[in-house]
Amino acid sequence: MSAVGPAEAAWYAEPRGEVSAALADCLRHGREAPPGLERAAGGPGMDPWGDDLHFALYLLYELHYRGLDGVSDDREWDPGLLRVRAALEQRFLAALREAVPSPRTVEESFGPLLTTPADRAGGVSGRIAETGELWRAREYAVLRSPYHLKEADPHAWAIPRLTGRAKAAFVAIEYDEFGAGRAEAVHARLFADLMEDLGLDAGYNRYLPAVPAAALATVNLMSLFGLHRAWRAALVGHFACVETTSSPGSARMVDALTACGAGPAAIRFYAEHVTADAVHEQVVRREVIGGLLEDDPALEPRIAFGCDATVLLEDRLADHILTAWTNGRSALRHPLPQPVAA
Repeated sequence: MSAVGPAEAAWYAEPRGEVSAALADCLRHGREAPPGLERAAGGPGMDPWGDDLHFALYLLYELHYRGLDGVSDDREWDPGLLRVRAALEQRFLAALREAVPSPRTVEESFGPLLTTPADRAGGVSGRIAETGELWRAREYAVLRSPYHLKEADPHAWAIPRLTGRAKAAFVAIEYDEFGAGRAEAVHARLFADLMEDLGLDAGYNRYLPAVPAAALATVNLMSLFGLHRAWRAALVGHFACVETTSSPGSARMVDALTACGAGPAAIRFYAEHVTADAVHEQVVRREVIGGLLEDDPALEPRIAFGCDATVLLEDRLADHILTAWTNGRSALRHPLPQPVAA
């Protein structure tokens, strides 16, 4: 059995810039958003890919999930915080629109994913398998923990915004993601088991201070799409992209974790996705996307945008990880302590 390292800092202890520092202070102490914070959040000095924006945006989105320790649930719909959030979102969206080819058809976006090995983090799993070093698998689990410990939650916001075939198929897939009625099989629970198998603390947002912007951005994208009805089709595009790329990517992670000696609970998380998502990929493309386009063909560019934005951010994360590892650095903001034998 391995032991985890010292407790990470609280969510508010290490802001990452002017905006996230001011935001953390007003959240922690129950204060109103300070004057000028909205302008700073959306101003030209705010890096749309940087830590300050994505940490601040992640904290604001957490108010719509499980909340933040010490922050009143009433802050979820605080008008001042929502204005700051909107400014951050617009900065992020502007960068995405500039980076993503648009408009595109669904076929143009999804075609390459269906004809190539569609693991957007394939280089990462390959590096883990090649080296057989468990510390890389542990880092990757921490980087993915903000997403997988809330797996399927952001997509659930699409359900009341869909109808007919699209809604029925979407709910069927989500039912599997949430364990088909079995708490122990909920995919977020399986990822927690993976983390514990790797000697990590599976507490929700436990490693948030260590997770860099490149990983937070992949989660913020889902939350942004999920919280805005106008972006429901992009959320479907994101969902379909994840399901399309998951099965081959998960198969590679099974090989990688096996190569570095991970335990059965770690391997099970990805093995489960190899089988389940091979089926989900067919359902989401034919029934969810097909049904949505049948109801409203004008949504096609937004579906494609959701897919393309997902690929963009997954590629950016993979590049961040591989660059750090190639240069002999941790891909985390704070390297993990090595597990010790009990």
